[in-house]
Amino acid sequence: MNNDSHARSNNGTSTVWQIVGRLITAAIVLAITAFFTPGFSIRNFWALALAAVVLTVLDYLIIKFTGLNASPFGKGFVGFILSAVILYVTQYFVAGYSISWLAAIIGALIYGIVDYLIPGNQEM
Repeated sequence: MNNDSHARSNNGTSTVWQIVGRLITAAIVLAITAFFTPGFSIRNFWALALAAVVLTVLDYLIIKFTGLNASPFGKGFVGFILSAVILYVTQYFVAGYSISWLAAIIGALIYGIVDYLIPGNQEM
């Protein structure tokens, strides 16, 4: 019984570190994506940080409620479209973050490539 509660505690700690790691990774990938995508701008560090949080939360909620991985390489075309939609919708939650539909589509492709190239397990 004591080992069971210890295992649950470690699992909770592990999940927190996975989320923190995903936030940092999302911010790095998002910054690179915005840099290389015409029509996509993030005005400052705080907008980048908040956008990373929003993207991570939206991605987490989609995975938890639908089981779909919102990454271009997660579920093929569906993941690509979800990634573009999440990139686009994020602008409604974050001041200093703007993206057009076309930039969201291009950005989803770049985001997927950069996310794929960054080492580490991105799953939550």
